[in-house]
Amino acid sequence: MPKLSVVVPFYNVQTYAPDALKSLELNARDDFEFLLVDDCSTDGTPELLRRAARELPGAVHIGREQNGGLATARNTGLDAASGEYIAFLDGDDWLAPGHLARTLAAIEALSCDFVRTDHVSVSGRTRSVQRVPYGPQLVVADPRAGILPASRSTCVDYPYAWAGMYHRRLLDDGLLHFTDGLRTAEDRPWIWRLHRRARSFASVGLPGIFYRRGISTSLTQIKDERQLDFIRAFDQVLADTAADAESGRLLPKAVRTYCAIIAHHIGSIEKFERPVAEKLRALSAAALGRMPGELLDQALDAMDAERAALLRRLRRAHRRARSAPSSPFFPTSPTSPTAGARGGDR
Repeated sequence: MPKLSVVVPFYNVQTYAPDALKSLELNARDDFEFLLVDDCSTDGTPELLRRAARELPGAVHIGREQNGGLATARNTGLDAASGEYIAFLDGDDWLAPGHLARTLAAIEALSCDFVRTDHVSVSGRTRSVQRVPYGPQLVVADPRAGILPASRSTCVDYPYAWAGMYHRRLLDDGLLHFTDGLRTAEDRPWIWRLHRRARSFASVGLPGIFYRRGISTSLTQIKDERQLDFIRAFDQVLADTAADAESGRLLPKAVRTYCAIIAHHIGSIEKFERPVAEKLRALSAAALGRMPGELLDQALDAMDAERAALLRRLRRAHRRARSAPSSPFFPTSPTSPTAGARGGDR
């Protein structure tokens, strides 16, 4: 059994893949395997990965038959992983030399389910260290301690799968796979599940992953319908959290985060094409309507005035849409964003 499996999905990143592959070479060990998952790239990425599989120690090229998005590509790599520990890297990012060995040494010394690491955010020539939003370092704790309080940024707001390392027992327990088909925000239900259901974790510093921001291939820069998957992702966060034994404590955080993400997308709605913008507005209004009314009120009261006003307008629009009689010519479709809305939005 390899000591470490590193899952690395690639999709049309031939410009950046050489940096990722070179950084893997500078992290290679005889007991490491690198699972290079090509998600049906249409540029020169597949040839780069085939060459890496021949030349990079521990590299395995896995070609998917159809494009499934980042979550599904990561799952493909997880299904092939055989290591005692699991790590992730995205195909347009890179690692500092020796970063994997240092992180492995940390998680083995701490003997916990997973560790979270800092990272370096790269935008053009600018680099800045982003810290795990959790105070104690190198101290093993209950992962639930990283969820609250609702009033500030916590570990569930730092969802990056590649910023950490994970013991195989989490994979065997079904905690490391992502929701298939999510094209964006795929790491949000994932990080919430990890912090609710794993037994132990630690923050370890070690900012050895370099995360490119603002590149054209990133989904954060693509303003099409794929961006709307954040609704499905956060609906899953709310549903899973509502079923938790401590839902009373945890749901306010989930609702507050969901509201902040909706406000972020609605605040830049002009960047979307009109049909996508209209769908974003409708889906966001319906999402607010599904939230427990009291928790939504609390979340809006805690937001700054501009974002709160934005969401309150959406909320009123959803109420009007629900109370308006259906036209005999255009009845409400059972699959429309406002049909069957739940929640206590009184």
